[in-house]
Amino acid sequence: VQLQASGGGLVQTGSSLRLSCVASGESLDYYAIGWFRQAPGKEREGVSCIGSDGEYTRSLESVKGRFTISRDDAKNTVYLQMNSLKPEDTAVYYCAVGLRCFLNNEDRYDYWGQGTLVTVSS
Repeated sequence: VQLQASGGGLVQTGSSLRLSCVASGESLDYYAIGWFRQAPGKEREGVSCIGSDGEYTRSLESVKGRFTISRDDAKNTVYLQMNSLKPEDTAVYYCAVGLRCFLNNEDRYDYWGQGTLVTVSS
């Protein structure tokens, strides 16, 4: 599975962005997908994940109510809608594919995209 993340950019506090993760090489139908992020000087952390059923989701506490993960299996794509962005959301965002939605265990994900940079200015 090859993953291509896109949609990052430079925005102001309070703005919105939608990240996309397009998969090729294999259908995502039976996979869970996670979004992770790594801020400068910090370890990578799980942001949100969605199960293969499209209904089970988990999110980092600090993004609940602001970020929404969704998937469109017909397009083999997963989205991360990010609203009310804050400077602390600045990071490189990665999507990853695994068998289950694990927010805090990167080892459970087998395939990773290259990352897309989100910068939120104050």
